[in-house]
Amino acid sequence: MKNKRRFAMVSVAVIVVALLLEAGILKYVNDANAYRLSKVLLDRVVTVLDKNDKSEEDLIESLKDDYIVRAKAVSYIVDAKPQVENDVEELQKIAKLMSVDEIHLFDETGCITSGSVPKYFGYSFDSGTQMSYFKPMLTDKSLTMCQDVTPNTSEGKAMMYAITWNEAGTMMVQVGLKPQRLLDELKQNEVSTVVSDMPVYNGMEIYVAEADTGLVKGATDCDKIGKTFKNLGIPTDIKESDKPTVMRVSVDGIGCRCVIRRDDKYIVAVTIEKSFYMTASVVAMLVVGIYLVLASCCMMYMFSKIMKEKYEKEKLLYTSNTDALTGCLNRHAYETDINKLDLKKEWVYISLDLNSLKHVNDTYGHAAGDEIICAAADCMKASFGDCGSVYRIGGDEFTVIVTQKPGELDVMTKHFDSSMAKWNGKLVDSMNISYGCVSSLEQDWEHVYDIAKEADRRMYASKACYYSGSGIDRRK
Repeated sequence: MKNKRRFAMVSVAVIVVALLLEAGILKYVNDANAYRLSKVLLDRVVTVLDKNDKSEEDLIESLKDDYIVRAKAVSYIVDAKPQVENDVEELQKIAKLMSVDEIHLFDETGCITSGSVPKYFGYSFDSGTQMSYFKPMLTDKSLTMCQDVTPNTSEGKAMMYAITWNEAGTMMVQVGLKPQRLLDELKQNEVSTVVSDMPVYNGMEIYVAEADTGLVKGATDCDKIGKTFKNLGIPTDIKESDKPTVMRVSVDGIGCRCVIRRDDKYIVAVTIEKSFYMTASVVAMLVVGIYLVLASCCMMYMFSKIMKEKYEKEKLLYTSNTDALTGCLNRHAYETDINKLDLKKEWVYISLDLNSLKHVNDTYGHAAGDEIICAAADCMKASFGDCGSVYRIGGDEFTVIVTQKPGELDVMTKHFDSSMAKWNGKLVDSMNISYGCVSSLEQDWEHVYDIAKEADRRMYASKACYYSGSGIDRRK
């Protein structure tokens, strides 16, 4: 029962630790994904805002960078939500969110395996001149490429494509846009328009404010335009830097993780609510928790069976080797152990026999005889048990084999004599035991049983002295 309880407590502790560890890992992964996604969105906002101050030629070049960023954004979104990789409908939604016409996912050989346009599945970099433009991607996974307006391989319609490898380097993500959209992009230079078109998931928001005043000029939530960062709860005392700052903020009383960046004109902030990954995390922890509980139950069941079998074996072994009355080892154990003794090593054989047991049985009854037998066994175990084994090999016949510290035999026998002399029972006032001791190193013995015989001889000599000195008739 104690082992079962201990195992159950350990199992509960393991489950708790595993769930805490999983929660920590999920938090770390979710925070990392949130930071990457926020940074991509923030970079895109900054990139699009910067293009408003450039010439048309530079703007077109920046659009290429922008489309590469879009490709990277799609890549990060697919990495963050791998279940959308083969979901055409979901990829079409992402394409709409990212304001691109097409999304294509290429494998490491340059073949389209998925995307928002199923009819292009199976096309590869070898399918035509337009697609072969991207072949350098196969040999350098650090590349990101954006193609000028070119008729596409499938239908010959004018398109512009940008491509990048995902972070793991296991697939390429390509986005495609029609030229007319490029012209529209040149006109979309208002901050409010730029930000309102930013793709965000539920629980994410993007804010752009003037660096000097903190006034919100653009936001994915249009109701926030015209307010200040101070009103929203977003700090403005951020140093100018190309690297974003991560902090915890509260927007309208909702706790958020905020990635914020400032330049000489704008402060751009991306907020993600704490509950953004909550559902997925709770489901993952619930699944793992159920699995661990079931595994623990199975292990506990197996442990119970093993412990029960072990207990039954130990019980059987104890019963077969233990004298029921005294708790000493029995004749079976004696015969097994005596044959394991080494005549070359030092040990002591002690033969013991109770005196006047028949007289006690006849006078006081067998209960009194059992009392003396148990008392004798207790004295033997108390005096010799720490250094050897005590066996009851007959009715009132005992054997002690001292294998540890045989040199201290005198101390043990004195303790035994003293315990025997002090004993006083409920049915009998006293007891007396005759014994004979023989060391294995006294002479060269041919067999262990020769030592046993000599110990018996000395014990009987002691018994004869006892009866002679006490005047008690041995036969009574």
